[in-house]
Amino acid sequence: MANPPIRPSAHGGQGQLRIIGGEWRSRRFSFPDAEGLRPTPDRVRETLFNWLAPYLSGARVLDPFTGSGAIYLEALSRGASMALALDVNANAIASLRKHLDTLNCGHGQLLQSDALRYLETQTPTAFDLVFLDPPFNKNLLQPACELLETKGWLAEHAWVYTESEALPSSLGLPGNWRLHREKQAGKVHYALWERHAPAA
Repeated sequence: MANPPIRPSAHGGQGQLRIIGGEWRSRRFSFPDAEGLRPTPDRVRETLFNWLAPYLSGARVLDPFTGSGAIYLEALSRGASMALALDVNANAIASLRKHLDTLNCGHGQLLQSDALRYLETQTPTAFDLVFLDPPFNKNLLQPACELLETKGWLAEHAWVYTESEALPSSLGLPGNWRLHREKQAGKVHYALWERHAPAA
């Protein structure tokens, strides 16, 4: 699969992210600019990780559309026991691999892969926490949620974070997911869902 094109930018094809809490607080890293990549702003990440504070220590984390890796690195910094990040863009994965090496982090895993294909075809591991921040307007969020639920990728009481261009209540996500928190930043809706075991 061809890599998404790198778009020109005023800062040499590189963006910057800052880890805002945990072991690596205030560390800064660059990431390659790529089409559809929308790093979650610091303010939104801070709100999200305040929501997740009671559940993050020791959690197994999946980030299928990792992009810049901002949320992925934040979760590792704040105590996740392991985290798997996927992205179709080879440059994004290579950049994150360098960051993990710099941080001497041995419990972060990275794969260049199409997220939907991976969730459809690979043997599942039950994750406690999943971050879903796919490129907008590509019909990726709802299929990813269905695959997470039906293929066995979620622990019984997993938490799922979503970013979307539409209201969370309109997304048509699995019926056994309960909306726990939601907010809006500009045109982006972000929400935290709690999975409950499906009714027998």
